[in-house]
Amino acid sequence: MNTCAKGARILLIGASMAVSAACVTVPNSAGGTRDAQIDAVLQQVSAPRIESSVRSLAGFGTRHTLSDTTNDSRGIGAARRWIKAEFERASAASGGRLRVEEDAFVQPPGPRNPQAVELVNVVATLPGVQPEARERIYVVSGHYDSRASDVMDADRDAPGANDDASGVAAVLELARVMSQFEWEATLVFMAVAGEEQGLLGARHWAQRARAQNLNIAGMITNDIIGSSRAEDGAVHDREVRLFAEGVPPDAPLTDELVARLKTGGENDSPARELGRFIVDAAGAQLPDMRVTLIYRRDRFLRGGDHTPFLQAGYAAVRLTEPNEDFRHQHQDVRSEGGVQFGDLPVFCDFEYVARVTRVNAAALGSLALAPAQPSGVRVDTGALTNATTLYWDANREPDLAGYEVVWRDTTSPTWQHTAPAGPATQITLPVSKDNVIFGVRAVDRDGHRSPAVYPTPGVLARDGR
Repeated sequence: MNTCAKGARILLIGASMAVSAACVTVPNSAGGTRDAQIDAVLQQVSAPRIESSVRSLAGFGTRHTLSDTTNDSRGIGAARRWIKAEFERASAASGGRLRVEEDAFVQPPGPRNPQAVELVNVVATLPGVQPEARERIYVVSGHYDSRASDVMDADRDAPGANDDASGVAAVLELARVMSQFEWEATLVFMAVAGEEQGLLGARHWAQRARAQNLNIAGMITNDIIGSSRAEDGAVHDREVRLFAEGVPPDAPLTDELVARLKTGGENDSPARELGRFIVDAAGAQLPDMRVTLIYRRDRFLRGGDHTPFLQAGYAAVRLTEPNEDFRHQHQDVRSEGGVQFGDLPVFCDFEYVARVTRVNAAALGSLALAPAQPSGVRVDTGALTNATTLYWDANREPDLAGYEVVWRDTTSPTWQHTAPAGPATQITLPVSKDNVIFGVRAVDRDGHRSPAVYPTPGVLARDGR
């Protein structure tokens, strides 16, 4: 008898027959697939163009949410008009593929905006080309507002080069380059306002998306991705942190969430699965860049624009540089004791921003070329058995090749083993569901894989499978 990594033999169950397959479990089951189109995107990402964007945004003096909206060269109004013009330039270069619009709304008075204020998100949408995937949307964002030491000071210079012109520059560059290509799913590139005043712009857009029942399959925010230098001078220019929430602290205890918690799936939230996918995608396309997955929503005492998306029930994560220098964040521009404070372009590493932009491109491209995640994923708990049966609903994509089951030890952060299921929507494995964590992902004919989905308990006969 042939044996594999752990002596397992896999029983694949199709609609009308069972087939015994030798040695199909393999270690190192990363789902990233190297892709020629994504390679072409990565090669076009330009550090000088990103630098120009950061310097242009910092040059508006302040981009405080409550700053002047009418001045042509200073304030948040000038900044948003410049961003819109950059998106429109990218759209023209792509033959009109990008749909550019302003998402304007009036924010009622609140703790950090004492009077009602009009806020404007600037949004560029690249529609997907596959009819079965077009309604599936992936969002990438940065926030274009900035702040000084006093969060209510709308007049003092607040160049915000790292926080967050760096993130907006990455989003602009992604729109410029990715709009030159076709993607199966839809991509949304977004520069949002009001982050420093309480995540206002992102909250408005996420709540509106939920009200419209938009299929936001994943969201990445880029916030403080501009510097590779730590406060102690050490340089970490080949690493970026990826924050991914586990159990949502402010979500209602739905039946699905309760089932996930009861079965040990607290480490398999949609955000965590998205995070694992991004790590794999970056690893496949950018082996010299390390994405460090942090099992937290965000850093202590801080927050980002992925949070409103999480609160709206979407999978969302945050990218941030590995070591922050707080002398160059949320600080008035000044010199004290020979130390320069303030968020100035001189403290940015534009080659590093370009590397993080490529991480985004690898992730977004992989998501937008892959099939949707399988739906209705269940693990059969109808009887006591040492084998495990998983089943799910069929995907709709015409280029679907089939599915894979992945699993790992309950103490492992990443997938360790894979079993191909082919086009079947049911598989039985001689691996106990009591001992490992399972997931199911879809695969297309080009080898693009979706993020995995954690199975919730079900009973096969009762569900009519």
